[in-house]
Amino acid sequence: KNNTKGTEKLSIIPLGGFGEIGKNMTAIKYGNDILVVDGGMSFPDDDLPGIDLVIPDYSYLLENRSMVRAVVVTHGHEDHIGGLPYLLRDLPMPVYSGKLTLGLIRSKLEEHNIQGIALNEVHNRNVIKIGPFRVEFIRVSHSIPDSFALAIHTPVGIIVHTGDFKLDMSPVDNQFMDLARFSELGEQGVLLMMADSTNVERPGFTPSERSVGATLETTFLGATGRIIVTSFASNVHRIQQVIWTAEATNRKVAVVGRGMTNVMGIAMEMGYLQVKPDTLVDISEINSYPDKKVTILTTGSQGESFAGLTRMSQGEHRQIKIREGDLIVISANAIPGNEKTVAKTIDNLYRRGAEVMYGRSLGIHVSGHASAEDLKLMFNMVKPRFFMPVHGEYRMLCAHGKLAEKMGVPAEDVFLLENGQVLELNGTSGKISGKVQSGRILIDGLGVGDVGTAVLKERRQLSSDGIVIANVVMDKRNGRSVADPYLVSRGFVYERDNDLIISEAEQIVQNICDDYLGKDYHLPAMKSHIRSALSKYLYEQTGRKPIILPIVMEV
Repeated sequence: KNNTKGTEKLSIIPLGGFGEIGKNMTAIKYGNDILVVDGGMSFPDDDLPGIDLVIPDYSYLLENRSMVRAVVVTHGHEDHIGGLPYLLRDLPMPVYSGKLTLGLIRSKLEEHNIQGIALNEVHNRNVIKIGPFRVEFIRVSHSIPDSFALAIHTPVGIIVHTGDFKLDMSPVDNQFMDLARFSELGEQGVLLMMADSTNVERPGFTPSERSVGATLETTFLGATGRIIVTSFASNVHRIQQVIWTAEATNRKVAVVGRGMTNVMGIAMEMGYLQVKPDTLVDISEINSYPDKKVTILTTGSQGESFAGLTRMSQGEHRQIKIREGDLIVISANAIPGNEKTVAKTIDNLYRRGAEVMYGRSLGIHVSGHASAEDLKLMFNMVKPRFFMPVHGEYRMLCAHGKLAEKMGVPAEDVFLLENGQVLELNGTSGKISGKVQSGRILIDGLGVGDVGTAVLKERRQLSSDGIVIANVVMDKRNGRSVADPYLVSRGFVYERDNDLIISEAEQIVQNICDDYLGKDYHLPAMKSHIRSALSKYLYEQTGRKPIILPIVMEV
């Protein structure tokens, strides 16, 4: 009924965030117009040695740059904004989002020295016209202020994208989720709902963020020494509650960690954090207060190697030494994959005599994502014709698909997509048709996408078996070796204890040089010969496969 153009189809193309947690980015295309939703990043797994962060492969957008109109951002978490500096440098376009989100994006763009991007602030129920789309921002509750769901009005029908959300009936900032608007849209008729799947496997409702406040209060009242709290830097509501509790129990607050200092600075400047004028003290001043008057807010809830809490646990923090009587409150759950590093940090803190509060059962952390019952309520309000679970690992998307079927969406109208697949919709039917290029771009230092599979393979090989360098000096007139070849190894074997293996290997190289003597020797062939002979010999002797690098100098 809405399909006025006749032939045009609406395409939804996830470029990141499907079948994984993190690096969320989706393209929505109608005719010759593309709207981008979010531009996130994720942290590298153990199989990516040396990589700093991972962003979605957005080649599809670059190939269709003339169609890309704008990016709309649901909220300010790293997995939704961390990739934007890279995307906007390659493809400048206007950005629409809430005030705090734009503040965080602005600071990223300044850090990357990117100018001239139009940042447009939106509020609840604002409608922005972008090409053939009318994008409406609807306030939701989440663990960071200014979080929005999107109602994207297209010529084919309405798409509701929930963004990351939870149903919180007593939000810390009293900004209530606009449930009425979701119901109105449901009455109007929603073509497709795309909903957050992070906590679909958890039964019940997600508790309110305020419930953490009550636990913090009891904890602070019972503590006799310093309290060190770690949480996600971007969880502004949690930081607010820690500050309120510290103020109520007459404690000063010192902040450690660049991420935490940065987000708090932006949030305070914009009025999202209420802090009394004399609450915050510099970290250098904490020793002039009695222990029971001190609270320290730090980064490191995920055991990251250079974060504040991790360094404290190893005794390597310049300003803070952990001691008996300290209480550490870890107000965050370990992200899947980080459990080991978090456990190690907790062990080290106990070794230094501290008491540590962590884990789900204590009520010091609640999730920012909807659990199964919250998600059912969303279905009841929005009543979508088609459903696409987003933002979750593949098993979560599957579980959310099953939940949709229980809520009355026919199985054939539930679409489970992987990154790069294209969902085509008209007013009455939908199908997955074709794929676009997708994947990950690895960021290492200043390099964007220059570390590929070959480099990673070498890094893994270097980390497991090391490197052996064979040095040969040749006289280029007659092809004679001028000096004995010598081997240098790093991360392979301890040379002093293995001089026999090394000298044998050197002899093998010498023999190869003698073979080439006087012939019109071909350097690449000789190097390749050295490489394969050494590789075979060293594997026989040690069972290891180091990287072998022959260096032949001609004099």
